[in-house]
Amino acid sequence: MKKTLGIIGGVGPLATMFIGEMIVRRTLANKDQEHIHTIIDNDTTIPDRTAYILDRTKENPVPYLQRDAQKLAAYGADIICIPCNTAHTFYDDMQEACPVPILHMIRETAKRASKHRAMRVGVLATDGTLAAGVYQQALQEVDIEPVLLKKAMQQQLMTVIYDYVKAGKDVSRELWQPIEEELWQEQCDFIVLGCTELSIVNKELRLGAGYIDSLLVLAEAAIIACGYEVVD
Repeated sequence: MKKTLGIIGGVGPLATMFIGEMIVRRTLANKDQEHIHTIIDNDTTIPDRTAYILDRTKENPVPYLQRDAQKLAAYGADIICIPCNTAHTFYDDMQEACPVPILHMIRETAKRASKHRAMRVGVLATDGTLAAGVYQQALQEVDIEPVLLKKAMQQQLMTVIYDYVKAGKDVSRELWQPIEEELWQEQCDFIVLGCTELSIVNKELRLGAGYIDSLLVLAEAAIIACGYEVVD
């Protein structure tokens, strides 16, 4: 039985539109009626997740995320996904408040790395995601060693995410290259794009086969969970 997909969007808006495109392009279908019934709530009012993780005096995004999950379920969603890695810090709170299953983007990405038989995986993610340790834990659970950027390069990554992608600016190869080189020099088998804004960078720069794009992993997991086939 085919299921309806709900997407909690707005985190960020461009990544939300991109996963919608990914799902359509990756679903095996020959006509409109063979695609997934999808309900997208592009809720740009959700407070910044990283800001709250790093400073609990900032506005809490959890009530917004719970409200949106409940709203999508009420609209008829049978499965929910949220194209924001950092938001998965609050996964248990979201799932507890939601009557339908929520896909776990980070665990799905760790499983994908495990299928590739990776031993060491570089993680590119926001300060909030890394501080919460969700990627480190998920990778370690499948016996993969997570490798993180050093402080200076992590700051450059945050610049890419917030000052470029979220601001609607293009990321140059010259800006990106030092980031990936630091992880390749650490003998990583793969690099995880653990922030959905980085999926936009992947689309623009065509980063290559050494990357595992968490947004693409989530899109494919959503297709399968809704009872459809993924285009090879």
